[in-house]
Amino acid sequence: MDLTVPPRVTSRAFAQLKAIAESTGETKYLRVAVEGGGCSGFQYEIKLEENAEEDDLILEGEGQRVLIDPISLPFLTNAEIDYTQELIGARFIINNPNATSSCGCGTSFSI
Repeated sequence: MDLTVPPRVTSRAFAQLKAIAESTGETKYLRVAVEGGGCSGFQYEIKLEENAEEDDLILEGEGQRVLIDPISLPFLTNAEIDYTQELIGARFIINNPNATSSCGCGTSFSI
């Protein structure tokens, strides 16, 4: 893995964060983390948070921020954080070239 290529966030993902902030009146950060578990060995945790940690990588766009902790960062090298709206629902997704396989739900993967 080339650790020099950080993940990138699409304009759709930043636009959705901006829409959430406008609708709630609160600016929150989107945290993307990788944890052990899930049906494929690792799983993504995506949640809104009020504060960044001192050692987080902060990706900024459209006045919004996405946070990635240093332990998760190697697993997300060169990944794309996106937002999708489909018939089955809307969600933030990770397009990760480091994943050799993933589960059907898209939240669990292996390397």
